[in-house]
Amino acid sequence: MLSWIDAILQGVLLGGLYALFAAGLSLMFGIMRLVNLAHGDLIVFAAFIILVIADLLGANIFVATAVTLPIMFAVGFVLQRYLLNRTLGKDILPPLLVTFGISIVIQNGLLETFSADNQRLQAFGIETQSWSLGGGIAVGVMPTLTFASAVIAILALNWIMYRTELGRGFRATSDDPSTAQLMGIDNHKVFAAATGIAFVVITLSALYFGNRAQFDPTIGSFRLLYAFEAVIIGGLGSLWGTLAGGIILGVAQTIGAKINPEWQILAGHVVFLVVLVVRPRGLFPRAVD
Repeated sequence: MLSWIDAILQGVLLGGLYALFAAGLSLMFGIMRLVNLAHGDLIVFAAFIILVIADLLGANIFVATAVTLPIMFAVGFVLQRYLLNRTLGKDILPPLLVTFGISIVIQNGLLETFSADNQRLQAFGIETQSWSLGGGIAVGVMPTLTFASAVIAILALNWIMYRTELGRGFRATSDDPSTAQLMGIDNHKVFAAATGIAFVVITLSALYFGNRAQFDPTIGSFRLLYAFEAVIIGGLGSLWGTLAGGIILGVAQTIGAKINPEWQILAGHVVFLVVLVVRPRGLFPRAVD
């Protein structure tokens, strides 16, 4: 019995990582209806930036991440302001094609710069530390920090969305871009700010992902898949739904691995497909008029 409780607990903590993967994707879709196919590769890109800055400064990965956050915000802002905004419209195909192209450019650029060798972000032993809860159950320090960061990120995003002037701009442009523009809101700048914030969340997910497992320039597509599944399970455009979707996906994987180690990834995909059949809009979709 305790082993099953442990599997569920580890799945919840893993779900925090998947929620971080998905939060930026959910934010961009919720505000701009933009499906970013380069999302997974941007996570890997941010992980490599953290790695480079940590090496250059001789600092730990948390300090390197703090330096990377404004860099990635600027990358997201500029990318949306001067490229992705040009693709937005009623046709969803142009942004799909452009973000797919960005994905290819990132992958090949990273391969040319860093080769195909595996890398990992080292946290000076924190990744091996854990807290015992008794009964043979323990939780890792880094998985716990990951989950806490996911909750804080979701709280922060909701605060921005519903308690700030920028958030009012996000909601106005999301609901009716044309009317928002007539009211004096610069949609392009609002969208660029939203993407910059999404890239900040991407950087946080890169920190914990890069510390949890090895990564290489070609692994981004798998992160994109998990992000999509968490977003769709939780409900498109719902930030708290994204957290719930990440947890459901994580628990499904750990329970699948408990039954049979070969079923870990498959179990998550099966749960995703079941939710897609039963609730095509996800479990907690954002209310629409």
